[in-house]
Amino acid sequence: MGSIKIYNTQMDTCLIVDFGSQVTKLIARRVREMNVYSIIVSPSKAMQSITAETKCVILSGSPYSTLEECSPTIDSKIFELGLPILGICYGQQLMAKILGGKVENHGVREFGQSELNVVEQNPFIDENSIVWMSHGDCVTQLPQGFKILAKTQNAPCAVIANEGKKFYGIQFHPEVTHTEKGREILKHFVVEISKCEQKWTMSAYKNETIAKIKAQIGDEMTICALSGGVDSAVAAKLVYEAIGEKLICVLVDTGLLRKGEVEQIKATFPDINVIDAKAQFLRELSGISDPEQKRKVIGRLFIEHFQEFSKKYSDAKFLVQGTIYPDVIESAGSDGLAQTIKSHHNVGGLPKDMKMQLCEPLRELFKDEVRLLGEELGMEKKVIYRHPFPGPGLGIRILGEVTQEKVEILQNADKIYIDFLHENGLYEKIWQAFSVLLPCKTVGVMGDGRTYEFVLALRAITSEDGMTAQVFPFEMADLLEISTRIVNNVKGVNRVTYDITSKPPATIEWE
Repeated sequence: MGSIKIYNTQMDTCLIVDFGSQVTKLIARRVREMNVYSIIVSPSKAMQSITAETKCVILSGSPYSTLEECSPTIDSKIFELGLPILGICYGQQLMAKILGGKVENHGVREFGQSELNVVEQNPFIDENSIVWMSHGDCVTQLPQGFKILAKTQNAPCAVIANEGKKFYGIQFHPEVTHTEKGREILKHFVVEISKCEQKWTMSAYKNETIAKIKAQIGDEMTICALSGGVDSAVAAKLVYEAIGEKLICVLVDTGLLRKGEVEQIKATFPDINVIDAKAQFLRELSGISDPEQKRKVIGRLFIEHFQEFSKKYSDAKFLVQGTIYPDVIESAGSDGLAQTIKSHHNVGGLPKDMKMQLCEPLRELFKDEVRLLGEELGMEKKVIYRHPFPGPGLGIRILGEVTQEKVEILQNADKIYIDFLHENGLYEKIWQAFSVLLPCKTVGVMGDGRTYEFVLALRAITSEDGMTAQVFPFEMADLLEISTRIVNNVKGVNRVTYDITSKPPATIEWE
């Protein structure tokens, strides 16, 4: 099973080596914000990925410890190439260890915000600031030629450097928004120290990707799994730009879409082929409560329908999916180093014997980058700025077993919620809003009578990229109005709650 990935070889490149951190892709995103091209590779492929265009290397964090016997490592020859290298968290510790320093665990961990104190003024980091830590180990002895530039209370070697060789190591995560000067630190390294030219743009990405799709697919008939959401719509448009009428768009009506969704998608994409599979999806999900199992069942059924449909077109060889990077990193990282958070139906749920090759042109992008690409492609804003909707649909917003009754309850409640946001000018201020039907019932009173009905949870978050998220601060009057409308109009719900948990520690979706 193949998958299209896009690598630009014409521009200065920052090579990011992924040791399994859940936020490695944020490093790439921060570099791209500087208009510098970046790619992510696994440790085993790092040396072979270095080209004449590679101007610097960043070593990511990791869920592993360099003190573990089988922890991931990298070829030490990378430090002999004369390239500037930045090690972040695990990357710092690994660099120090390989170059002759010492890493230890004294039992003092540091998670969350810490105050970084500069001990020697330098161009790399020039002032005290708040940084985001996530470590148990720390460097306790520097390699030869290194010096300490900054420290925190529990990390005496929070920033170290061999300025002659342009090697830098930082214990904290500059890529996350919680680090105050994170973007500036990365820019110091990538642009000022490594001298990367700032020429990468979304227009360049579009052109490179279209060229890659043309080269990979050629004249083969291709099917696109189009759900009407942002990702699949942009993927469809991008592939259409490459192969034109050879692209056939298909919607599988799982019965797990939002209320009125199929009609809306058909109005937006009038040539779409709709497969009515509602009865089968509900039948095969019957009795299943485990979210991972639900995702895998949904993923398998999707592929089966696409493969069956492809027979109408001389066995189409390629399947286009709107997979984006958060789907990939939450399912598994490069070389399987990242810990699985949840299997996305279009990643972890795919069958091993799938007949078609995958074309996933958005696989390297975050949601906001997908939207920028959509703008670059001239797509309507009402399509590209729609709130994200998961591929498994309401199947993972109904906690526990999925039934027809629960689907209808959730569809009706969620429509009331989203309609309220549109009516009151709130929809555009929120990254993602949705309802979740909980697998429990509570006692209520309606019209002097006892009720025993489901609990509905509302979720609304703000985010830049979907990797971290904050709760949207509703006015209490708005929550009260939404709750009243739902309880009064949706039979089966007698209690509404609001989820006030950020990501992390929670994920955006509940399952």
